[in-house]
Amino acid sequence: MNRAASVITLVLMAGAGLGLTYVVQHSSAPQIASEQRLLDSRKLLDLLAADTYDNQPLEQPLALLDTGLSHSTLLGGYRASKLGQPVAVVLRTQTEGYAGTLELLIAIDASGRLLGVKSLRQNETPALGGHLGDWPNQWLATFTGKSRNNPDDAGWALKKDQGQFDQLAGATITSRATVNAIHDALRYFDEHRASLLGIGP
Repeated sequence: MNRAASVITLVLMAGAGLGLTYVVQHSSAPQIASEQRLLDSRKLLDLLAADTYDNQPLEQPLALLDTGLSHSTLLGGYRASKLGQPVAVVLRTQTEGYAGTLELLIAIDASGRLLGVKSLRQNETPALGGHLGDWPNQWLATFTGKSRNNPDDAGWALKKDQGQFDQLAGATITSRATVNAIHDALRYFDEHRASLLGIGP
């Protein structure tokens, strides 16, 4: 085989390889996108037990009004339902911690009780406020079952502020911001319950 034929053969083989790679990537793109959505869904919805809802909450985000709250800002919301009945609302919120923005996910059941809280983003000091990013998170779990009025408004504070809640060790500002953001979300849910649950005007 002369040199020109060898070069042509290599070019054809390279072209065929590139073509095959393109076809494989193009045909698998929808599956990859679907798997990424599933991973995102698990990350955002793992506060909810999988058997408690049967819809796709992330595919129908809620329209939120008055999102600037006392200590935080709502970034989004999602409704989980089962057999067409609302079972929970998941609110995505942000507030300012010690070292920057904290982004939290807060799940609330249809009766207004807290199902769970998860940190989505934080830049707090490692080994102190940075523990907020641990998952599962023992400190955040202490809020499960609480509601807007349980405890009362005065109780929704750190013990060092005459409230009911312990703080993350060495992270007063982070802890205070988190408690306030959770209470904000519970108040917002109570004040907008009907629209969040889709049960009336």
